[in-house]
Amino acid sequence: MRDEATAFVPGHITGFFSAHPADDPTKAGSRGAGLTLTDGVTVTVEPAAETTIVLDGEELEIEPVQTVLETLEATAHVEAESDLPLGAGFGVSGAMALGTALATNRVFERTLSTNELVTIAHGAEVQAGTGLGDVVAQAHGGIPIRLEPGGPHENVLDSIPARARVEYVTFGELSTADVLSGDTEQLTAAGKEALSRVVKEPTLLSLMYASRLFAREAELVTEQVARTIGDVTDVNGHASMAMLGETVFALGTGLSDAGYDPNVCATHPAGAMLQ
Repeated sequence: MRDEATAFVPGHITGFFSAHPADDPTKAGSRGAGLTLTDGVTVTVEPAAETTIVLDGEELEIEPVQTVLETLEATAHVEAESDLPLGAGFGVSGAMALGTALATNRVFERTLSTNELVTIAHGAEVQAGTGLGDVVAQAHGGIPIRLEPGGPHENVLDSIPARARVEYVTFGELSTADVLSGDTEQLTAAGKEALSRVVKEPTLLSLMYASRLFAREAELVTEQVARTIGDVTDVNGHASMAMLGETVFALGTGLSDAGYDPNVCATHPAGAMLQ
């Protein structure tokens, strides 16, 4: 057993998705596409007498993290630092689950493979209702396209071969669990159409166009988000809404050019990794 281990997991913005439930949470998930970010979550795990989870100095109960630890039969102190806000569409809970799985496997010498650990984290996230596709995207990195739902033993992933500067502004939180527990029929129909568009033309501009169309057709856009996307469009930029949060992301300098003071990062060239 080691004293501690640390993993970095990139943030993930989903541009669009379709929901695909299943009785087995490792087989459930989503199809869709998005961006992984150089802004992300650093997770450190160390053995402890009782489990505690701390994010940016605040002790929290984060169900997917607890499920990962229980699955790996580990009692640990989990300390996470995030560049990104929780609940605003950046996959922070998924990042914490995946980072915990990677670091716990090393600390407690569980000798599981990457796919096994990703499956555990993905299943924990789906079971908690906090996400459907973040974990598999964060394990992949880049600009992933999720062609089939589920964990690594079930899904099919592709990606857009590109890198980009990314800007984002966040106005508040949206509950992923509330959206996913409601009627997702209209959302899923819009997501399937968006995916078809990007598969035919796997480019960043196609992704942004499909994401904007999806957000509107799925009726998820808030007034503030719509206004901000419009401001970026007015200066010939490309922006859309992060799923699921009251967050707008743009390529290049779209938000800056529109007069906003955004956070700036880039697409992450690789997936989650131990440090």
